[in-house]
Amino acid sequence: MKDLKNWFLMKMGLGSIVHLSSITLCMHHTQTQIQFQRFGFPYSKSKNLLPSLSTTSSWGIKLKSKTLSLSLSLMAGATHFQVSAEDGSVPSQELGSSPSHAIGQHDLLIVGPGVLGRLVAQKWREEYPGCQVFGQTVTTNHHEELIKLGISPSLKWTKEDYKFPYVIFCAPPYQSADYPGDLRQAALCWNGEGAFLFTSSSAPYDCNDNGFCDEDTPVVPFGRSPRTDVLLKAENVVLEFGSSVVRLSGLYKEDRGAHVYWLEKGIVESRPDHILNLIHYEDAASLSITILKKKCRRKIFLGCDNHPLSRQEVMDLVNQSEKFSKRFEKFTGTDDPLGKRLNNSRTRAELGWEPKYTSFAHFLETL
Repeated sequence: MKDLKNWFLMKMGLGSIVHLSSITLCMHHTQTQIQFQRFGFPYSKSKNLLPSLSTTSSWGIKLKSKTLSLSLSLMAGATHFQVSAEDGSVPSQELGSSPSHAIGQHDLLIVGPGVLGRLVAQKWREEYPGCQVFGQTVTTNHHEELIKLGISPSLKWTKEDYKFPYVIFCAPPYQSADYPGDLRQAALCWNGEGAFLFTSSSAPYDCNDNGFCDEDTPVVPFGRSPRTDVLLKAENVVLEFGSSVVRLSGLYKEDRGAHVYWLEKGIVESRPDHILNLIHYEDAASLSITILKKKCRRKIFLGCDNHPLSRQEVMDLVNQSEKFSKRFEKFTGTDDPLGKRLNNSRTRAELGWEPKYTSFAHFLETL
């Protein structure tokens, strides 16, 4: 399980901090408080959309203007689905079977709301002002923060008669005893009217020689790798429910991603010529929103910036940018696997979507 967790951190760059956009409550606040607390979601009157990012970093890596907020704790797993008793947190109430507060036609449930989920929530609110955004987390560690932001967090799964028109599942599989089962449970929260989307990984594409891959590239056969088996089984559950999948390449932003980890390490025992594929968190969120809005059914999309880079090229760009307080030294590996070169032109054409950050180099120029 530890190997699976480490692999996913490198492949997807998913953090574990729970964030969501705020919700707007349309009923009288006193009445709404009672109703929300009755079926599991805490109530807040705040209309603040997002907290400011922390400027404290346990890594100590800084941009010229601020401290990067990266910590190993973001890799710990606050966006998973098996509730652990080890942290001592107190679970929220389970959703009641007959909530009196109606779910609106654009309301969204985010299962496993981490960094990506928070951005999805923000952009969804921009698309549908006044909608409600709900989030299911593993612990209550961030619930007070979310409540102050007007978020409605809950720990446990909704009952099957409490359904949402839009559901997005964006948590990684490590620390989940039954990841496909988690997807099935999430699908049961969807009423079938809007869309249900699973944010998967590009890892299942069967290519490890730095070759070219697109949406039609065959996937790793079942049984070859437990890591890809978990993802493919989860994807199959989603497709069985008539829902869609977006396979995301390596997620990053200024304070999260492989480049930050390597920058802190300085010397990394990995081969420098391994090809990476990247997508900024904001672009992953906008792509997810586009898929949800189009109510796609039984589709598999690919999320990447179409500018694959070797590990060495990524870190050369970081050093050349002179935007960070540390400099990367070198890669020393020689025999670990190679990667793949992803292209999602079909996804872009079908959805009419383009990324904000066209490449990692473009992103660095904006810092």
